[in-house]
Amino acid sequence: MTAFARPFRFLAFAALYAASALQPAAAQSTTAQGFPSKPVKFVVPFSPGGLSDTVARLIGQQLSSTWGHQVVVDNRPGASGIIASELVAKSPADGYTLLFADPQHLAINPAMHTKLPYDPIRDFAPVTLAAYGPLFLVAHPAVAADSLPELIRLAKANPGRLAYGSAGSGSIHHLTMESLKAALGLDIVHVPYKGAAQAVPALVSGQVALTFSALPSLAPQVKAGKAKFLAVSTGRRSPLAPEVPTIAELAVPGFDFAGQIGIVAPAATPRDVIARLNTDIATVLRQAAIVAKMAGLGIDPVGNSPEEFAAIIRADTEKYARAVKLSGARAE
Repeated sequence: MTAFARPFRFLAFAALYAASALQPAAAQSTTAQGFPSKPVKFVVPFSPGGLSDTVARLIGQQLSSTWGHQVVVDNRPGASGIIASELVAKSPADGYTLLFADPQHLAINPAMHTKLPYDPIRDFAPVTLAAYGPLFLVAHPAVAADSLPELIRLAKANPGRLAYGSAGSGSIHHLTMESLKAALGLDIVHVPYKGAAQAVPALVSGQVALTFSALPSLAPQVKAGKAKFLAVSTGRRSPLAPEVPTIAELAVPGFDFAGQIGIVAPAATPRDVIARLNTDIATVLRQAAIVAKMAGLGIDPVGNSPEEFAAIIRADTEKYARAVKLSGARAE
C-alpha cells in the first residue's frame, strides 16, 4: 500500500456530495443502472503523448470493452490546466465528462492564481486516484556528493554555489525542491526550464547540478553514468527503484511529494454513478497488463475510494499552498 493509498476520512468530504445527496433516494438508486448508455469523455489537460494522456488511453481502452461504449480522450492543453478544468467543472453532472487531473490542477493552481474559473473542492467530485509517480532527486556525476546527507553538507558549505533545474516555476519539481530547501535551510539556486524534457538534458550537460524528475527520463541517464540517484520524494521507497532511499528516511521525516493522476467529475454527479465509475476504473487498474504498462511509465496504479482521494486533495491543497509561499512562485 502506497503512502497515497492510505485510508483517510475527513468529515468535510460530505460537502463534496451535498448536491447529489439532495436527490430523491429512488433516483440515487437507479441512476447508474444503465450507465453508461453513450460514449464517455476523458478530458486531459495536456497534449497527446504525455503521461496523463497515455494513462487516460490505457484506462479508456479497457473501459470501452467493459462498457460497450467508447471512451473518448479529449486533449485540452494550455493555461496550466485551467482550460480543461473549467470545461469539466461546467459540464453536465452525469458522469459522461471526467477530468484527468494532477496536483497542478487540484492543489497548485489555487495557490498560484488569485482568481480561478473553478474551485477544485467545490466544483469537483473525486472518483479515484488512478496512479502516482515518485520524483527522484539526481545529481550530475561531477557533484561531490553520492548521497543526500553528503549533498546537504556540500550545499551548506557552499551556499548559492549549486543550482537545480525544474520543469518550470510552480511545477511539482520546483515546489518539491523548494520544500526540501526550506526544511533543511539550504541555499540552492533555481533554474526553471520549459518542462522536464529540458531540465533533464540540462543536468546531463552540466548546466545544473541537480534536478527532480520521474524515473523513465532518469533511469537511462543513471545507467549510462550521466547522473546519479540521491533520494526519492515519496514517503516510502518506490517499488520501481527500491534501492533508492527516501528523503523522509534520510533527512526530513514526513516528506512526501509525488506526481499524481486523479479522476474527478462535476460536483453534482450522482453518488451511485461515482461509485460505478470508481469500481470499474479500480478493476482496470488491478489488471496485470495495466500494472506492467504503468511500471514501464514509472508510475504505480492506485484505484482508491472517492473518500480517500478527497482527503488527499485537501491535504495536498494545504501542502502546496505552503510550498508556493516558500518558493515565491507566481502565475505567469
